[in-house]
Amino acid sequence: MLRRRRTAFALLTACAGIVIGLSAMAIGITVEYLRKDAIRAAERESTNATLAVGDHLMRVIGPLDGLLSELRDVVPSLGIATPAEFGAFFSGELQRQFLGDRLRREGHAGVLAIVAADGTVIQASPEAARPELSVIVEEHLRRSDRTGGYGLMASPPVASRAAGQPMIYLGRRVAGSLGSHVGIVVIGLPAASLDRFYDGFPALPGQSFVISRADGTLLANRPELTQILGPSMPEGSAWYDTVAQGGGTYRVPAGNGRGDNIIVAVHLIPDTPFVVSSGMLESSALAEWRSHAVRIGAGALLAFVCAIGLLWALKWQFDRVFASEKSLVEREARLEEQSAELAQVAARLDAAVNNMSHGLCMYDADGRLVVCNAPYRQMYRLSAEDAQPGTTIAQLLERRIAVGTFQGDPQARIAEVHSAVLEGHAGWFITELADERVIAMTVSPLAGGGFVSVHEDITERTRAETRIAHLARHDPLTDLPNRLLFRERMDEAIARLDHTGRGFAAFIFDIDLFKSVNDTLGHSGGDALLKAVAGRLRTCIGAADTVGRIGGDEFAVIQIADADPQEAATLLAQRLLEELRAPYEIQGKQIVIGISIGIAVAPRDGRELSRILRNADLALYRAKGDGRGCWRFFEPAMDADLRLQREFEFRLREALPRQEFEIHYQPIVDLGTYRPCTVEALVRWRHPELGLIPPDKFIPVAEETGLIIPLGEWILDAACHTGATWPDHVRLAVNLSAIQFRSGNLVDAVRGALARSGLPAARLELEITESVLLQKDHGTLAVLHELAGLGVHIVLDDFGTGYSSLSYLQLFPFSKIKIDKSFVADLSSRTDCAAIVSTVTNLAKALDMGTTAEGVETWEQVTLLRAVGCREAQGWLFGRPVPAVALCFEAAPFRAEAAA
Repeated sequence: MLRRRRTAFALLTACAGIVIGLSAMAIGITVEYLRKDAIRAAERESTNATLAVGDHLMRVIGPLDGLLSELRDVVPSLGIATPAEFGAFFSGELQRQFLGDRLRREGHAGVLAIVAADGTVIQASPEAARPELSVIVEEHLRRSDRTGGYGLMASPPVASRAAGQPMIYLGRRVAGSLGSHVGIVVIGLPAASLDRFYDGFPALPGQSFVISRADGTLLANRPELTQILGPSMPEGSAWYDTVAQGGGTYRVPAGNGRGDNIIVAVHLIPDTPFVVSSGMLESSALAEWRSHAVRIGAGALLAFVCAIGLLWALKWQFDRVFASEKSLVEREARLEEQSAELAQVAARLDAAVNNMSHGLCMYDADGRLVVCNAPYRQMYRLSAEDAQPGTTIAQLLERRIAVGTFQGDPQARIAEVHSAVLEGHAGWFITELADERVIAMTVSPLAGGGFVSVHEDITERTRAETRIAHLARHDPLTDLPNRLLFRERMDEAIARLDHTGRGFAAFIFDIDLFKSVNDTLGHSGGDALLKAVAGRLRTCIGAADTVGRIGGDEFAVIQIADADPQEAATLLAQRLLEELRAPYEIQGKQIVIGISIGIAVAPRDGRELSRILRNADLALYRAKGDGRGCWRFFEPAMDADLRLQREFEFRLREALPRQEFEIHYQPIVDLGTYRPCTVEALVRWRHPELGLIPPDKFIPVAEETGLIIPLGEWILDAACHTGATWPDHVRLAVNLSAIQFRSGNLVDAVRGALARSGLPAARLELEITESVLLQKDHGTLAVLHELAGLGVHIVLDDFGTGYSSLSYLQLFPFSKIKIDKSFVADLSSRTDCAAIVSTVTNLAKALDMGTTAEGVETWEQVTLLRAVGCREAQGWLFGRPVPAVALCFEAAPFRAEAAA
């Protein structure tokens, strides 16, 4: 009897030891799984951080590189073939002014320069940067592309005396029309612009990032965060190998004396020399894991200590029982008492396993369940009977299918698990359940056969990672794909084209006159409009298509075509125009917009990403030139037209110093005497090859390039000198552009022109259009009042063609209103036009303003204008624009016809 009891006690002790060992193993496997999972999460987080920083970096660098590309591309289009021709073309005063104008438009840039192939600085804006640019280009840009390529180059931060701060210089080599290197275009931005990225991306504890070139030269770095000292990445670092592989992640010792590692993610920004690297201390990534591990370990250790202590006490008591001569009944009672205590220990161990935060299953070598804790059953909605010891994996999966917590092929999952166990390494599986929970399962083989599986609900963490990855590739305002994701989708479409031949169309479009919406409703109203536009765009495209926001008010679409891409693109363009034209309700106001669309079709218009987008841009440029509110497909002639347009812009800049502009004059007659009372000055460009060019062809270009400022001052000076020789009763009328009001020196320019010519201020009329008052800006009104204070007359031109003409008459006391020719042309045939002219004339009388009717061509129109009280008229009936020498100030030519 005693021998049997001793054997039973030994077996009980052995079983308790096995349970303790298996529990310890399961807990250890769980803790190690949590550690590996925390590191994988840190790698994903670091990678997503580099993508987000890279996207924001390109929002700064992209416009600057666009300007460099524009300057580079114009050289071959003008036929410039040699370095000497390159230097001669860019060395003029007009090119200096052009660089200054473009530099002022770029908010981030501080320096813009043209450099010859030998390093000589041809032009620099500001001029103070010229002395240091030769050295900077020689040391950092000419040598940074030894292969002779024409990609974007970047210098490290360089101290600049001219700028008073470190600058980063970007450059592009320029090829002439014969393909040889003729120069370099350079633009500089303050290095602080990149350092400010640290303020926009607050680092998590133990996390940091750097912006560098692909050769390791650092551009933005906070050494106190990154622990990287010096001008470049450490020599021999694994960073260089990762860059050579196109990016990725790696680990490197932190060197902080604590045996810590840094998890580094590297992202190369396509088509640039820039690399964004993000680092995270492994200790920071494992901080949450440590807290979990400490709690699990402490609980397990306490249970183990208690179990071992009770076993030791049981053995000691058992030995005493057998050593003593006490009665058998007493020994049996004590043995039962100790067995109960041992059962309590087993219960505590079972409680420890069942109170883990992860599901745990242990299988023997035959694939049958040995241990299954409560979190596992709760996670998969199983009962204790469903997961009894001895249950096979197949049976367990069948029961999970029955309750809806397993999707897929159970045999395939069993094969994957067995494959990992047989190969002797851990397997990692992700499962998404029908209720949208995401479960991660790790399978670890056991030395004696069998395996342990640990199950963790990673739903919230997966959602957070998905959100971070989403933000890196989507526009935060509209939630549409951003430029980065759009380029990736374009690459996918091109790869599909190469593989299947399935074509696609690329759309680029923006909102016509979007700036006026911002000016009227503020940026909050503009943002609300962009969100509303994005919502409509989503309803217009197909499931396989992509729509993205790639700029301020610029959107793009990739349309995958099953048949004829051009036919499908035509239908989509029609729908886009119709849907986006419908009124919007923004801040309680109804807004109506239009869009202009450019379309390139692949493979007809190219098979490379940059070529397709460039051709779509050219088509958009044509759509705007054709009046906006329309779409245009790319045509090869558009490329040639763009080159001609750029050449037109540069020739226009040379026209002023070459004295190619001339002024023609058109009389305005008094309808009471038929004598000229005012003469309007109208500029013409006598192009040496194209002949006389009217203002509607070149004035918009002059306004866009800023040339309207010096051209407008020349017109004022020349017209005032001519007008000063006319009879005293004849006034001079000069048109002003809205751009001149923003120049800041318009009042001084008018005052100077009057002083130099001797023309009395009362004989000068300055004509403005409603576009000057569109923003109702207090600065513009102040300029108008200053001009009126000089004694000149202010005239509102083209009255009635804008959106809120009557409200403008409340803003400023105009001397005269010019009635637009569109109303005068149909004066005798349409009663509504006659009513409008009569109303405007009576309104002007009530406001003590004069009226001039434009576009008068018949005496019948004159009779009607006199009948409604219009005072003055202008049109071909009284004379076309002519040079000053051909003007006649007598009324005789008109009196006889008027009397007839």
